[in-house]
Amino acid sequence: MAYPMQLGFQDATSPIMEELLHFHDHTLMIVFLISSLVLYVISLMLTTKLTHTSTMDAQEVETIWTILPAIILILIALPSLRILYMMDEINNPSLTVKTMGHQWYWSYEYTDYEDLTFDSYMIPTSELKPGELRLLEVDNRVVLPMEMTIRMLVSSEDVLHSWAVPSLGLKTDAIPGRLNQTTLMSTRPGLYYGQCSEICGSNHSFMPIVLELVPLKYFEKWSASML
Repeated sequence: MAYPMQLGFQDATSPIMEELLHFHDHTLMIVFLISSLVLYVISLMLTTKLTHTSTMDAQEVETIWTILPAIILILIALPSLRILYMMDEINNPSLTVKTMGHQWYWSYEYTDYEDLTFDSYMIPTSELKPGELRLLEVDNRVVLPMEMTIRMLVSSEDVLHSWAVPSLGLKTDAIPGRLNQTTLMSTRPGLYYGQCSEICGSNHSFMPIVLELVPLKYFEKWSASML
């Protein structure tokens, strides 16, 4: 999860988030190189009085500054499209979980089980135990198996919400009357925090998401205890 004064992204926990981090670094390097070049040219123009009279009429220069931006855009677009298609793929999910947004809490239903549903409310600050995180802890965590493909079906019962978990690279809008889907897979166990990322009313800041990713055998024990 994020820590105070953090400037970068949260540590990646899923393959998709790792790809997004690589793409971010790739694009940022291109932006840095372009900015450095522009700054160098501006500083050169301001500090020297020497001018090349035929530069502004050179066909070669015009060709270069037309083709080069097009090549740069292609170098950005191709990895971006690749990741977009990867995020849309759903390959034989091992588990399906439906989450519904409400004002102002989340409800979850494990559709592969007969009667495994629960609501997830934020724990008030006055009821937090030592070590728990303010505005991020919930009374019922979403327990999921790690290293398995999981399909999340996201919708809403009242207004627009958005189900987002940054360390897993997830952000899916919850829209009334529409069922959106996304996939997640965690490469390691742990607790992963998120929040509603769509302004949905006065208590928008108070509907956190907590995913608890565990090995399969512990998930089976948990699911058996919940039924």
